[in-house]
Amino acid sequence: MRIISGTHKSRRIIAPNNLPTRPTTDYAKEGLFNLIGNEFNIEEADVLDLFAGIGGITFEFASRGAKKVVCVDQHSGCINFIKKTTMELKFSQIRILRNDAYRYLKKCDTQFKIIFADPPYDLKNINQIPEIIFEKNLLKENGMLILEHDRNWDFSDNPNFSFHKKYSNVNFSFLE
Repeated sequence: MRIISGTHKSRRIIAPNNLPTRPTTDYAKEGLFNLIGNEFNIEEADVLDLFAGIGGITFEFASRGAKKVVCVDQHSGCINFIKKTTMELKFSQIRILRNDAYRYLKKCDTQFKIIFADPPYDLKNINQIPEIIFEKNLLKENGMLILEHDRNWDFSDNPNFSFHKKYSNVNFSFLE
């Protein structure tokens, strides 16, 4: 995995092989951040990264100067790797939480400009993520929820659906 742009542009991050992750491909991440960069001033954004895995999206936002990045994952190995890498890269705006993403959302009372969720593709209740986020009003005005998912999920019927983008086998649904 590498950081595409920002203060740590082209920095390679090597995670242990024993972590249960599926990092977003560089190709998909580059396309995603081109879209985000056209919609938002990332330097003014506070971001929530759910199902953070090894932190690829978290580190990309931090490298691009996001004001605050909260990353949530329940796997202790992933959390320890993110903590170690955050210290190595000297990112002060990253807050790392070991928690179940659904449990975190249900208790969360903070709004974010951008919420990114990359749950395991085989997770059965992915559709609950936007339901909880919009029910709890966790997006700031003109904020966006970005869901990474496989081709079997379709969020176009959701009343908050905005658009869908596909990069090879990676699908992103944007809701606002």
